[in-house]
Amino acid sequence: MAGMRQCGRGGSRGVTLIELMTAVAILAVLVGIASPSLAGLMRHERVQSAQVDFLAALGYARGEAVLRRTRVLFCPSLDRIHCSEANRWDGGWLVGVDRDRDNQPDEAPLRVGEAHAQLLILSAASRRHVTFLPDGSASGSNLTLLFCNRDHPGDALGVVVSNAGRARGSRPTGKQAAGCG
Repeated sequence: MAGMRQCGRGGSRGVTLIELMTAVAILAVLVGIASPSLAGLMRHERVQSAQVDFLAALGYARGEAVLRRTRVLFCPSLDRIHCSEANRWDGGWLVGVDRDRDNQPDEAPLRVGEAHAQLLILSAASRRHVTFLPDGSASGSNLTLLFCNRDHPGDALGVVVSNAGRARGSRPTGKQAAGCG
């Protein structure tokens, strides 16, 4: 046993209080540096999640119009039963059949969406809903939805629905993003 060292009084060493406090201080500095970028990532993720939610709902509404061979509308809704006359969509939305062309669902909505409390979601004042026709097109002019983070307008995203009924995500122009403030 000539090459083996005995563990005795000085053989094993623990962590001192000073070393532990230094490690905690370094960790606190690293967390402090990472927090702002993490918060920015979370803000952007919130806006992007709402954008994807709307793109999926628009695709669903268009598909239901073709499948059911009737008019299906996508509109803002505060009560999850009727379409709102406002151009604010952050309170929720619905998808519903509109055979009688009154821009309200004829029966219970096919699908409803939840409110996005920390976002501002707007359409143009002249275009408050999308109506998909049985051929999948969207009657009327193009619709642009603007998704804004209330505190950081630079995080804005958009959704554009063409007359052909195709919905796509977009980055708003500077003029459109100014509508966030």
